[in-house]
Amino acid sequence: QVQLVESGGGLVQAGNSLKLSCAASGLTFSNSAMGWFRQAPGKEREIVASISGFGGMAFYADSVKGRFTISRDNAKNTVYLQMDSLKPEDTAVYYCGTTGRYSSVPIRSIRDFRSWGQGTQVTVSS
Repeated sequence: QVQLVESGGGLVQAGNSLKLSCAASGLTFSNSAMGWFRQAPGKEREIVASISGFGGMAFYADSVKGRFTISRDNAKNTVYLQMDSLKPEDTAVYYCGTTGRYSSVPIRSIRDFRSWGQGTQVTVSS
């Protein structure tokens, strides 16, 4: 059974940074496509960033491009999201997800992600 556990959320002022972590188990992590998503109150869950199996390629939503960086440590079964220059509009619950399958390219469609963590709250104050 796939388990994803996010951590690292919190309250920060605009312009500051946070680093989220997602520890995975129950899957062949090293080759599984992974992603970070967020859901703000009253809005649908949206993709923030994703990374291919083995970490060769990454995809970013336009809203975070240049500010956020997704990475993975296959030795630790962990995927990270470094968030810099945070804005109030980045406030949301952030979720880690996985397709559970290998992909040589980052997956862009939320529909392809099958397993989710419980989420971690990120609040950015102005």
